[in-house]
Amino acid sequence: MRHLKEVDPEIYRAINNEVKREQDNLELIASENFTSLAVLEAGGSVLTNKYAEGYPRRRWYGGCEHVDKVEELAIERAKELFGAEYANVQPHSGTQANMAIFFVVLKPGDTYLAMDLACGGHLSHGLKHNFSGMFYNVVTYSVDKKTEMLDYDSILELARIHKPKFILAGASSYSREINFKRLRQICDEINCYLFVDMAHIAGLVAAGIHPSPLPYADFVTSTTHKTLRGPRGGFILAKKEFARALDSLVFPGIQGGALMHVIAAKAVAFLEAETQEFKEYQRQVVKNSQRLARSLQEKDYRIVSGGTDNHMFLVDLMASRQINGKDAQELLERVNITVNKNLIPYDTLAPAQTSGIRLGTPAVTTRGIKEGEIDQIAALIEETIKFRDEPKKLKGIKEEVLKLTAKFPLYPELQEKIT
Repeated sequence: MRHLKEVDPEIYRAINNEVKREQDNLELIASENFTSLAVLEAGGSVLTNKYAEGYPRRRWYGGCEHVDKVEELAIERAKELFGAEYANVQPHSGTQANMAIFFVVLKPGDTYLAMDLACGGHLSHGLKHNFSGMFYNVVTYSVDKKTEMLDYDSILELARIHKPKFILAGASSYSREINFKRLRQICDEINCYLFVDMAHIAGLVAAGIHPSPLPYADFVTSTTHKTLRGPRGGFILAKKEFARALDSLVFPGIQGGALMHVIAAKAVAFLEAETQEFKEYQRQVVKNSQRLARSLQEKDYRIVSGGTDNHMFLVDLMASRQINGKDAQELLERVNITVNKNLIPYDTLAPAQTSGIRLGTPAVTTRGIKEGEIDQIAALIEETIKFRDEPKKLKGIKEEVLKLTAKFPLYPELQEKIT
């Protein structure tokens, strides 16, 4: 990065500081991960120079023969990885991938069903300040108050009453396996589409750890980061019959030129996800998630729904330790443990505070951390909350975190070169 250092030392320092932050912190945000160096290299390549409006062999500009190859590889790898008939790898984000489905299926004012945000849904699944809540009539389904799991009979009842154009499944903070087959049956009964946003579980689906939505869903969207461990971006999978409509909605409907450097990085991530190493990694992600939940339960923390089937879970801190999620997030950050505050189902606190935090294990698992270290992480979380008002204790906890992160270095090649 010598050129950046010379031209813009401020940006250079910010990147350098971020490398250090990632190395020195235990990253437990469920939606974050660390890409491979190969993905980083593709994403930082000269492909950022090329404008490529349109699709392979159908571009508006000349000189696209090499980026055409890149996008074709990304498309074919996505289709093969997930067993899809069609893929579009151009969406800049998961929300823009979702937007394409909305625009294909719905007209302004149309009704759809989606998971309530407080029960685990995503902003692009109906938040009133998001396009999905501005232009359409969203009817939300929730988790059962007692089990804190999806109640499929309740979803069926809502579908019968409201006759939605589609049912949107998928979540940003739901720790249980989703029954896509049951949702398909519900959609068939009322004659609507099934749309699955698998952004959080895409890596688990690719590795066969979570059932795939592809045999059941009409449309599937995802991000390429999170468990899939690729660059930040989105993609769409669907039945072949929707190919023309979806392609035209992505470009020129909601986006301009594709980001070819990001698409190259997506292609690399899809290739890496085909490996046995990736499958073993995903198995360890779930093992670590379940171990962390159990370890905290043994310390009398209340875990929403009682546990996890995937890479993440919610901790009810107000019930467990009388500290809200915002304060816990800030407290843990002081000792280099990164989490995010999160609403829990039927939360009584405001979204700016929340009763809980969300914990996920994709990023720490990428570093090579396994069950033994997970128990240590649970102990560090407990000690941080227990000694929240004792600065000397917190300083000692931070030192323990730094010892642990030093044992599992992240990007050692980069840290040697960036000083």
